Amino acid sequence: MRTDSSPGTLPAREHLPAGDAGTPVLDVVIPVYNEEKDLQPCVLRLHEHLKRTFPYAFRITIADNASTDTTPQVAARLEAEIAEVSNFRLEQKGRGRALRTVWSASDAPILAYMDVDLSTDLNALLPLVAPLISGHSDLAIGSRLARSSRVVRGPKREFISRSYNLILRGSLQARFSDAQCGFKAIRRDVAQVLLPLVEDTGWFFDTEMLVIAERAGLRIHEVPVDWVDDPNSTVHIVKTATEDLKGVWRVGKALATGSLPLDRIARPFGDDPRDREIQDVPKGLARQLVGFCVIGGLSTLFYLLLYSGFRTFSGSQVANALALLVSAVANTAANRRLTFGVRGKGGAVRHQAQGLVVFGIGLALTAGSLAALNAATSDPAHSTELAVLVAANLAATVLRFLLFRAWVFSDRRDGEPSTVVASHSPNPSSPTYATSVPAHPQYQDQFQQSYRPQPPLPQRPVGRPNGTYESHETTQFRAGEVADRRWEDATMHLQPVRPTDTDPRD
Repeated sequence: MRTDSSPGTLPAREHLPAGDAGTPVLDVVIPVYNEEKDLQPCVLRLHEHLKRTFPYAFRITIADNASTDTTPQVAARLEAEIAEVSNFRLEQKGRGRALRTVWSASDAPILAYMDVDLSTDLNALLPLVAPLISGHSDLAIGSRLARSSRVVRGPKREFISRSYNLILRGSLQARFSDAQCGFKAIRRDVAQVLLPLVEDTGWFFDTEMLVIAERAGLRIHEVPVDWVDDPNSTVHIVKTATEDLKGVWRVGKALATGSLPLDRIARPFGDDPRDREIQDVPKGLARQLVGFCVIGGLSTLFYLLLYSGFRTFSGSQVANALALLVSAVANTAANRRLTFGVRGKGGAVRHQAQGLVVFGIGLALTAGSLAALNAATSDPAHSTELAVLVAANLAATVLRFLLFRAWVFSDRRDGEPSTVVASHSPNPSSPTYATSVPAHPQYQDQFQQSYRPQPPLPQRPVGRPNGTYESHETTQFRAGEVADRRWEDATMHLQPVRPTDTDPRD
């Protein structure tokens, strides 16, 4: 699992403006391996559908990953005959590798892919990419498991698909319904941030990307699809399932250990209403309070069990100190991760040290309560001791929450490695960003490039009198340069726009 730094967070989502630029709006990638029979019918059908229904300029990219039949010749012929078709060849196999390579090099603001068999009805393509164009969502997936989807396939594939998604829900807490449907789209600025974190180069590529995106708080739009199983599919089910399970284990381990730098892309958008300062409504207070109460209740039960155990071989004061110390460390760790959303090992020691200070205050309250009880009666009952400790812990809990929020975890945003100030130009579609680069040497090389906003969306090319279309100018690149390249410097690490950086348009 990759643990290197993300290239940066994302700017505020905006509707991509329509214009007359020469760049296609949509780049549909078709990854193929030995598909000499299905490739041409697929491209012709997709091209005809897009030309008839899609209102913007588009491109169809054939991503041939190491085919050994006549697929490269078919792809080259299609590229020569159709202006909107581009051909790209990799010398290594892997659907994930092909998608990462082509998506990383594409200049289209919306990137999509679909399987060459076109099992998914193409009428779902425009609903798939529309939320990305509008800025409402970051990724979009077709779902065969939605209630309104209409799917025709055998019981074997149905069982495998549903079992796989149940595994994802149970092990990785995934909430999207269908990870394997070959019908997905993503915004290019989002892809530039996510792709460096995705390690898989095969069929698990989709799942890993979706899990990371969901854990980072990105918005995933699901589209019900009409889907007909291809009986001639060349996918090896057993091998693919084995690799997928290995990927689930790898990603689950990375999430559990905090080695994925999700904090670098979490809460990435300046237009998030949760980032706005509203009078008398502290940001995140309700969610933090609920999480703290749940953890506090569990911690109290844990504390009482420890106290009862330690009380069997020690006095009340020693048992109280030991139980409070152990439960305080566990409480601080749980609140750090779950209540205040701090991930990774950075600052963990400092947070525990501050938590021990809070522990000392709680110890003083509970110890003082026990001392007062012993002064009032020489031999108090065990149930009376527990009742006094519960009351003292309630008071200590309220104080602990206030100290956690105002002192221990108050700087989790300010400690991140870079900041951004949004400077809005008179033209709303052309925001500019002033950035500050962190002083630490390990970040110096990563943050040399600043974010460049998306160019205006082009309209579909106007047909010439002879029925042809103007070809799109694309950048040529070699497979080796892109497949082996790391994309850490694709975008600048941006912080959410602060509420003080107001936009006159709001």
